[in-house]
Amino acid sequence: MNPDLPSHAAVPAALDTCHDAFYKFVTIEDPDALVTHLRGITQNLLGSVLVASEGINGMLAGSEQALNTFRATLTQDLRFQGKFAGMHFKRSPCITKPFNKLKIHRKAEIVPLGIEGIDATCRTGINVSPADWQKLIHEDDVVVIDNRNSFEHRLGRFKNSINPQVANFRDFPNYVKDHIQDWKMEGKRVAMYCTGGIRCEKTSAWMLDLGLPVYQLEGGILNYFIEMPDADKDWEGECFVFDNRIALDTHLQETGTTLEDVYDGERDGEWRLRRARLLGAG
Repeated sequence: MNPDLPSHAAVPAALDTCHDAFYKFVTIEDPDALVTHLRGITQNLLGSVLVASEGINGMLAGSEQALNTFRATLTQDLRFQGKFAGMHFKRSPCITKPFNKLKIHRKAEIVPLGIEGIDATCRTGINVSPADWQKLIHEDDVVVIDNRNSFEHRLGRFKNSINPQVANFRDFPNYVKDHIQDWKMEGKRVAMYCTGGIRCEKTSAWMLDLGLPVYQLEGGILNYFIEMPDADKDWEGECFVFDNRIALDTHLQETGTTLEDVYDGERDGEWRLRRARLLGAG
């Protein structure tokens, strides 16, 4: 738990529940048909899955057996034409029930950056494994940028990373535009990270045309926690997650942090708190 945050009530008893986070940028010819198929194979699960012509972005929770069945069907069933083969699922245990309902929707984008014409299905930045990331972020010519919202950075972050002070993912490109010339003049390379990797992958696809090397943490913070036993060596605080668990430590364990702690002091904190409660998840 973040030492800068207040203490919390006791965590409820453990549930036989796990959480899977996944996404993939891939061309979907018929998003509506995919939504229908997904609704048919998620009947024993709760969570949220977004579908767009650019791919899929999901968070689901349930028993390990139910999640394994869903994973096998999505990656192997002929209905999905092999589009999701090799997709990375990031699994974490649950104490608190992560979701209260199941939502599967078609959207214009699976993660909205607010810039037209970005195609992350065919090109992206340089993926860096967790082990290589641990080395990369200490190199002198690398600027490490947190590609998340300001409240997420406040709760936890890679040491010495930059907080762009954005309130929404759509604000991030303006931060890049304001600083990219300085980075170029200083001979810097950009290394970005986010919770699961999807925000960085979308951003780096856009940044490829800006003439600056862009590196991204493969699988995001959650994958770093999974792969690196000494993750706390370079990470301080907690990682905010967009579900009822609120935050995880470097061992993927819930911390007991509340929404009030997360949004306290944010300029739009009251709005975010009301919205999170309405949705039943962060």
